[in-house]
Amino acid sequence: MIGRLQGTLMTKLPNQILLDVAGVGYEIEISFNSYCQLPEINNTSCLHTHLIVREDAHLLYGFVSQDERALFRLLIKINGVGPKLALAILSGMEAKALATCVQHQDVAAMVKIPGVGKKTAERLVMELRDKMNDWQTEAGEPLITTAQASASGLNSAQREAESALVNLGYKPVQASKAVAAAIKDNPHGDSEDLIRLALKGMH
Repeated sequence: MIGRLQGTLMTKLPNQILLDVAGVGYEIEISFNSYCQLPEINNTSCLHTHLIVREDAHLLYGFVSQDERALFRLLIKINGVGPKLALAILSGMEAKALATCVQHQDVAAMVKIPGVGKKTAERLVMELRDKMNDWQTEAGEPLITTAQASASGLNSAQREAESALVNLGYKPVQASKAVAAAIKDNPHGDSEDLIRLALKGMH
């Protein structure tokens, strides 16, 4: 299995890149979160990869961090969650934030991810809860504590702010990132403060 690739980034799209490795171009499916961490085109990039072999295709998935790849591997083991949905989940929420949602059984936050309905979110929470120790071991990082969850914005004020931005027409990923940035500027702000700062940051 191809577990890691390093090469020159030739093309970069929110869901796919082309990586030149010693003259061979690899098409790699990526999450939006990994996309945001990639360098500019023509720079060197390193991705942790997962190869899926089907009768009609060989599909290569890439992740900037090992913990995101580890969580992807857990997600595709869940009944009804294929690689496409797993990438959508990781595009809508960072790996550590998803782990915290599972810890706190935060179904409401998970259903904000495009393609994830209430039943799917409930199944994810239930099945991932027992697998998080495996994720922690492979990722090599501890799960987020309650204090860290607050620091990362997984509190009621952030959820309210994100929900408000989504209702205004912003995509869930945009809303999440904008509110996270607002929290850095005003860690103790209420939802109205976060909405105002998030909107200011997006314009």
